[in-house]
Amino acid sequence: MVTLTSRAADASVRSAASVVLPHDAHSVSLSVKGVQTLLFYRLDQQEHARRRNGQAAFLAQIGALETLLQLPVNEPVELDAMGRAQRAAVDRLPVGAVDTREGSVIRRAVRPLTVDLAVVRARSAAWRHGLAQAGQFAPFCARALLLDGPMTEVDETMMQASFYGIGILLPDASGLRMAVQPQPYRPQRHTAAAWCFTEELYQRLA
Repeated sequence: MVTLTSRAADASVRSAASVVLPHDAHSVSLSVKGVQTLLFYRLDQQEHARRRNGQAAFLAQIGALETLLQLPVNEPVELDAMGRAQRAAVDRLPVGAVDTREGSVIRRAVRPLTVDLAVVRARSAAWRHGLAQAGQFAPFCARALLLDGPMTEVDETMMQASFYGIGILLPDASGLRMAVQPQPYRPQRHTAAAWCFTEELYQRLA
């Protein structure tokens, strides 16, 4: 049986999810939102180097991220053009998030990594609970549920998984197969909550 903390999980899931996983994605098994989760992610090497070289502070506050999302990346914005509340919010940003010079502020911080897929595991008989756990990651990335055996309610499981865009991974003789493909992650807009998710993961990996 493939578990999310086993060495076999990485290769098996990569093979089964090759349609949605970039070849250069890294993986890590962590407890996230109270659920043991296998996460596939790609580090933004340029942003990672910028933060390390500049000794930037971690960004994990929703308020700070909301402030940053109001600023364009690498473009100066005049402080005089901002309202008092926005200027105060900019002043409170962690070290390394922005540069201030000559009466303007320049946003430097971007997401430090991209999460491509979150995989959670459940017993076949508890597939509904597994879908609910996988569903927690909908705002952040593509999702898949690894079941420990054949589906007990094939039609209902596949219908519900397809409806919610969650992939279904099943064990077979060669390792794992993707019985239902996960829906690609295409957010309608960038949110502070989604950015915060990547920051929290980055902090645990750094």
